[in-house]
Amino acid sequence: MSGRTRTIRVETLARVEGEGALTIKLHGDRVTDVKLRIFEPPRFFEAFLKGRHYSEAADITARICGICPIAYQMSALHAMERALGIRIDPAVRLLRRLFYCGEWIESHALHVYMLHAPDFLGYPDAIQMARDHRAVVEQGLRLKKIGNRIVRLLGGREIHPVSAAVGGFYKTPAKSVLRELEEDLQWATEASLATVKLVAGFEFPDFEQDYEFVALAHPEEYPFNEGRLVSSRGLNIDAAEYEDHFVEQHVKHSHALHSVVRGRGSYLVGPLARFNLNFDRLPALAREAAHTAGLAPPVKNPFRSIVVRAVELVFACVEALRVVREYEPPAAPRATAAPRSGVGQAITEAPRGILYHRYALDENGLILTAKIVPPTSQNQKRIEDDLREFAAQVAAWPLEEATWKCEQAIRNYDPCISCATHFLRVNVERE
Repeated sequence: MSGRTRTIRVETLARVEGEGALTIKLHGDRVTDVKLRIFEPPRFFEAFLKGRHYSEAADITARICGICPIAYQMSALHAMERALGIRIDPAVRLLRRLFYCGEWIESHALHVYMLHAPDFLGYPDAIQMARDHRAVVEQGLRLKKIGNRIVRLLGGREIHPVSAAVGGFYKTPAKSVLRELEEDLQWATEASLATVKLVAGFEFPDFEQDYEFVALAHPEEYPFNEGRLVSSRGLNIDAAEYEDHFVEQHVKHSHALHSVVRGRGSYLVGPLARFNLNFDRLPALAREAAHTAGLAPPVKNPFRSIVVRAVELVFACVEALRVVREYEPPAAPRATAAPRSGVGQAITEAPRGILYHRYALDENGLILTAKIVPPTSQNQKRIEDDLREFAAQVAAWPLEEATWKCEQAIRNYDPCISCATHFLRVNVERE
């Protein structure tokens, strides 16, 4: 096959959130080009945030994603609070961690059970998988429902919640209301441990990469909303320094920008990065689950990210239980401050990785400029780099199997292209 040129095209990716396509060109067994194309039209959120009041940013940016709206809200709120000099009540901080737990539970359950497990079990989708593994699918659905319940309780509704506000929440729950979650969360904790056991038994390709992992790090906690941004190659910065070290680049084949570390190139955000950089800050039950599954840092195989997500599912359930049991209502639902000019930056950990927001405000609290860098755009170049290496391993495989494996490789990163799912069409050109 040394002189043979082939092109593998995945016209529309399946079981990812949004519209994308993949093109891999090979000459013999050598990969000559890889393009992960994001062809959804730009939505211009940064542009139409201009002129809006700072209090509107959280509700507007929540509309960017139906799966992880809380991540967008939290990054926006923390950035605004920094610009305005607002310090939140410790009880509000605790509630925000619970809010994030709800999102992680529903998002990780969705990805592990519905989007990614069918690849490992040999099914085209979760509906087909349910015919032979009904109990597994039902467990995943119940886990997701529990995550949604937390989001609805704190945010007013499951999709695009509306209660989060600059300085706190518009309304905070009574202690007794949170305690009603305890029974569900006890079940979810046991189910998450079963999830780790289930996915640890999958077969994983022998494929490891030398990543620069990038994630938040907090001295006492597994990260959600706060901490410094660190990397496995020595980066340790405040959110305000993000743009000094990371830059977005336009590529012709994608409507999503590629992010790189200045002078170094691609990097990886998300569960693998968090796990490798913060393993010691996981609760004991999650660390034990990881050890039982044969996981210990560093984990460099992206196909094993499904196991790491399951470990994070354990963490989110354990952390949610802790908050429910420790919570005492704040004296006031939110802190306030007078509008002022300023700049605020914040980074939080969406289920898929770090989410950066920066806002400049005028003296009336109106937004002058906005910048949002989602996790998937930060991972996109890294995904292409991984596919370039992985495609060489499967170049000699039958077309259908090679295509399926390459598409599965993309799903390792749980890319959130937008909020739609499409079926797969494949065209292959041979010369």
